[in-house]
Amino acid sequence: MKMWAGRFQSETNALVNDFNASIHFDQRLYPYDIQGSIAHSQMLQKQGILSEEDQKQIEQGLLEILDEIQEGKIEFTSEYEDIHMCIEQLLTEKIGAAGKRLHTARSRNDQVALDMRLFVKDHIQKIQSQIIVLSQELLSLAKSNLTTIMPGYTHLQRAQPITFAHTIMAYAQMLRRDLIRLSNTYSLMNESPLGSGALATTTYPIDRFYSAALLGFDKPTSNSIDGVSDRDYCLELLSDLSILMMHLSRFSEEIIAWCSWEFKFIELDDAYATGSSIMPQKKNPDICELVRGKTGRVYGDMMALFTTLKGLPLAYNKDMQEDKESVFDAIDTVEMCLSVLPKMCQTMTLYTNTMYQAAKKGFLNATDCADYLTKKGLPFRDAYKITGQIVAFCNKKGASLDELSLQTLKEFHPLFEENVFEAIDLLNCVKQRNVYGGPSPEQVEIQIEEITRFLAKMEAEHE
Repeated sequence: MKMWAGRFQSETNALVNDFNASIHFDQRLYPYDIQGSIAHSQMLQKQGILSEEDQKQIEQGLLEILDEIQEGKIEFTSEYEDIHMCIEQLLTEKIGAAGKRLHTARSRNDQVALDMRLFVKDHIQKIQSQIIVLSQELLSLAKSNLTTIMPGYTHLQRAQPITFAHTIMAYAQMLRRDLIRLSNTYSLMNESPLGSGALATTTYPIDRFYSAALLGFDKPTSNSIDGVSDRDYCLELLSDLSILMMHLSRFSEEIIAWCSWEFKFIELDDAYATGSSIMPQKKNPDICELVRGKTGRVYGDMMALFTTLKGLPLAYNKDMQEDKESVFDAIDTVEMCLSVLPKMCQTMTLYTNTMYQAAKKGFLNATDCADYLTKKGLPFRDAYKITGQIVAFCNKKGASLDELSLQTLKEFHPLFEENVFEAIDLLNCVKQRNVYGGPSPEQVEIQIEEITRFLAKMEAEHE
């Protein structure tokens, strides 16, 4: 018999029962449901609504159920409908009448709202920890490659000389923002809906501040209707995760390109690549391709929940049951992607000479050549035009700027002197960009120090 039987005179149709049930996916909320139920029983006992004896039986029974679930002794079936009814029914079967008193001053509406908040809070912290691990690996790569010259690109065309460290730190900055976004979501959602009831609280003299404190929330939600109907934090989480996946996808796209024979800037370790069933020479960056592909999956989870919620009146509606699968899937996908990327980065091989040669052949020092003439007093636009003419000349001759003789350069303009070759040396081009945020080793070290301090602060907050 259903826990909500009484009003109904006939059994629920079997198809409707299966259609209505959420136990097959919300069963993963069991530790949070038990955590919330224990806190609720403690609050009821403190307020004199529940006897001390009943509270002790309830808490002991819930802890035993927790152990039994973790040991695989309990099978979840659709007869339980959802995880909340399942836990309550198991508790009642275990301890009798005291179990029936647990739901006093509570509704499944505030119960599921609480469970989801506890679940999301928990996984925000887990994902942040994973981002920190990946960020630390990027920092390690950057520290080892402060003078590793490579082309910087715009429009996927070689543009200006930078370092591999500078490129990697761009992704470290993206991950820093992802960590901040997740912290903001955590802060905004850190209010307890428990005690909101179905939508209008209860006539019992409960203490919502007490139960909120027991569960690690800053305070209770200020409006009981909003408490049971709010899923903004789920949307914010899915938005945060979509942006994070976009960053991981962009990084993966770089790795995919850099692994190709057209670039050959890096090679992935055999443990983090796959082969072909027919082409024995192939080494495919499947991990990165899957991260790139799974990004669309997380976007889909986000849009699905936005669409589900957009037309709902207050307060709780059964549509809101659909929040779980979207949130669960997005979290699982992100956590899986973050679990494999750090080791992949740690074990990949960099072909630094290939990067340098690519930078040398792309006239990446053309801007520096123009700047050289400008510093000699020539207007930048005139210097730009002259340098463009030199580049066109080099293209015809199959030469790079630094391979031309001083005499040849002087034929384009008499301001060229011997020190031009120092000015257009690729490493010097990078070192001279000693502007905050720039690619010079000195500035990249500042970026590394800033991110290192930031990550240390984040780690301290997680302890």
